[in-house]
Amino acid sequence: MYVDEKADQEDLYQELVCQLWKSYSSFRGESQFSTWMYRVALNTAITYFKKDSKVSKATFRLSNEIHQLSSESRDLEIENQVQYLYRAIHALNDVEKALIFLYLEGFSHLEIGSNLGISEGNARVKLNRTKNKLQEIIKRNGYEF
Repeated sequence: MYVDEKADQEDLYQELVCQLWKSYSSFRGESQFSTWMYRVALNTAITYFKKDSKVSKATFRLSNEIHQLSSESRDLEIENQVQYLYRAIHALNDVEKALIFLYLEGFSHLEIGSNLGISEGNARVKLNRTKNKLQEIIKRNGYEF
């Protein structure tokens, strides 16, 4: 969600693995390993995104490939909806992207708050505001399904 191009995704993945490796010695076991790992990965992604956005503004490009009509037209419709969702997510700020990412990963409000260093209630409020903002972006850009 933080970068569009395949090469940038690979660079970010490599940076995530590197930071996790470097940071492993700082894991104190005060939380679940997965929570700590998500926190390191999220901070790394946000830092990477900030560095990348200073160099150039990322633009989201939808594929213009022509798909043949087939019995899988429903799959194509779902794929388009997912692309619209990702395009709308790119319009969010870094914290909002993190909230949506953790929400889509199935984390609870408590886990989201823990990962972002905020309270459960604050996570709930921020997530609801972010969902509303995302819905407005989708409507404004005509991505409604």
